[in-house]
Amino acid sequence: MKMRQNKLFAFLFTALILFVGCDATRNANNKQKGTVIGATGGAVVGGVVGNNVGEGNTALGAIIGGVVGGAAGAYIGNRMDKQAQEIEQEIPGAEVERVGEGINVTFDETSGVYFATDKYAIEGQSREALMKLANIFQEYPDTNILVEGHTDNTGSDAYNLTLSKNRAQAVTNFLTSQGISRGRIETKWYGEAQPKYDNSTVEGRSKNRRVELAIVASEELKEEAKEQAGN
Repeated sequence: MKMRQNKLFAFLFTALILFVGCDATRNANNKQKGTVIGATGGAVVGGVVGNNVGEGNTALGAIIGGVVGGAAGAYIGNRMDKQAQEIEQEIPGAEVERVGEGINVTFDETSGVYFATDKYAIEGQSREALMKLANIFQEYPDTNILVEGHTDNTGSDAYNLTLSKNRAQAVTNFLTSQGISRGRIETKWYGEAQPKYDNSTVEGRSKNRRVELAIVASEELKEEAKEQAGN
């Protein structure tokens, strides 16, 4: 698991943000942005960073844009550490990243949740992986989930948008069928519009055909964290 919490780097980078301004955050990569929020958590910095990340990676933007920061953010982060570790242990193929005060989980064709070509039915290994994920979500009822569907650039824009919608909704429907409240889940789909990898290669296209999750604190958890922090 990629635990993005290098505190020394985070301190120096945050200082750079405060002195140089918004241009610095636009030039920072996603790993640096996650480190800043994870280690230092300032709400103002979180808002600036979240706005700059969201367009290119909405899951990451959802995590960072909702940062609480300070001692309350550390309280939330501790909860997320435990949940991320459980996901990684139960679903070894999933790509699990602790970012700021949330968790980014990615399933592609080689990791946990797989869809056959042009299909969106959840079967076999995918079903088992999502059942394990649902069990973990039940253990942490004070977190919310953003489910996103993505495709590669093979086929028309309209076709890929529909396919990504069907796959994202299939994951959402499966989780709710396992007892996860629909009120905890937001579902979005982007077709081929948000590739993470090079669509000109077979490997890149395979990784772009993915379902991505952002796990964030609910409003109830945020309030609990603020009370515990004495805010």
